[in-house]
Amino acid sequence: MTWLPVLLSLLLLLAVFRIVRMELALRRLKTAIEARKPVLPESEHRSQSRVVDALCLSIRRLLEESQELRQRASGQLAQLETTLGNLQEAVLILDEHNYVLLANRALHAIFPEARDVLRQRVERALHSNEFLSYIDEVRAGSASPQQEIEFLVSSKSIWIEATGSLVQPTDGSSEAWTLFVLHDISRQKQLEAVRKDFVANVSHELRTPLSVIKGYAETLADSHRDMPAEEREQFLKIIQRHADRLHSLLEDLLTLSRLESAQPGLHRESVDVSAFISSTMEEFRRRPDALGHEFGIELPPASPQAMLDPLKLGQVFDNLLGNAVKYTPKGTRILVSLGIVPDKLELRFSDNGPGIPAADLPHVFERFYRIDKSRSRDTGGTGLGLSIVKHIIQLHGGSIRIESTLGQGTTFIITLPAS
Repeated sequence: MTWLPVLLSLLLLLAVFRIVRMELALRRLKTAIEARKPVLPESEHRSQSRVVDALCLSIRRLLEESQELRQRASGQLAQLETTLGNLQEAVLILDEHNYVLLANRALHAIFPEARDVLRQRVERALHSNEFLSYIDEVRAGSASPQQEIEFLVSSKSIWIEATGSLVQPTDGSSEAWTLFVLHDISRQKQLEAVRKDFVANVSHELRTPLSVIKGYAETLADSHRDMPAEEREQFLKIIQRHADRLHSLLEDLLTLSRLESAQPGLHRESVDVSAFISSTMEEFRRRPDALGHEFGIELPPASPQAMLDPLKLGQVFDNLLGNAVKYTPKGTRILVSLGIVPDKLELRFSDNGPGIPAADLPHVFERFYRIDKSRSRDTGGTGLGLSIVKHIIQLHGGSIRIESTLGQGTTFIITLPAS
């Protein structure tokens, strides 16, 4: 019986050995699963456990199938990105957890922060609670076909017209993906706001002279027989003044409309710029409203030639010199100087009048903007003159800017192409 303990010891050692082998195999299996690598290739030795071997082979097949699905999904997403990458519309695909699977170049152009958003949650780049709600509505099937959504990007509003739909995933998952086509309508929104402001401003500007004309005309119609001649003449002059202002406003509106049209009608010809300035200033100096102001010109020794539209350039002089006369007191010096810088002509319209407040400087070229609204209306200003000047200069390929200091005067600086 002495061999029995030995046998039991051997059996125990064999069992321990098999357990250790099985534990090693299971550890190797766990490591392979976590690394998503092939499990126990055929050439490797077995674990000496049919159960473990079968488990390893099954897991290996599952991992291979999973890897194949991932490769197929990645290939399909890459193919989609290639197809959608050149579209002008922004395209965004999200999985069921709001992770970004695809974002084309148009999306990156609209949202620069979305350049590295792949495999990140969409909230990281697109900051809009309204858009997140729209995502949920699309998944629930209750979303409208198109929805306008506002995004905030670097303190700036970007308006998007979004269209969303569910698409079948390519990775074999049961949850559908969500595809969005995003159209940037920020420009349309800005133009719509400008149009509304323009209509409101035009209505306001037209209402004042029309109301005055209507009121005085009705008074004359009812009481002209009993009205003293002097009072009747005064009423007629008021009507005439406001009719002239109304006519000026409509003319400026038509001028601005033509300048902003597709064919503004710019007729260039070779112009002796120094001679043009001299003749224009001489004509303006003789105007009755210019009496009491001092005019001066500074010209280079050699007069430059430039291809300009003399009629439209004359409008620029009329508006800038007219403003200088209207809004400065008698005795103010108004100077027009011409300089030549590389490939450019530089015109300066300067005065030593009261100047313009710094808060108003960024707005002086806006339509209907007035620094002193009451005084502008008294002098017959329409609030469109500087907008017309800016459009004419831009049509010539030039630019205009303003420098002013309160109490020291104002200078408009115009640059025009020399050729």
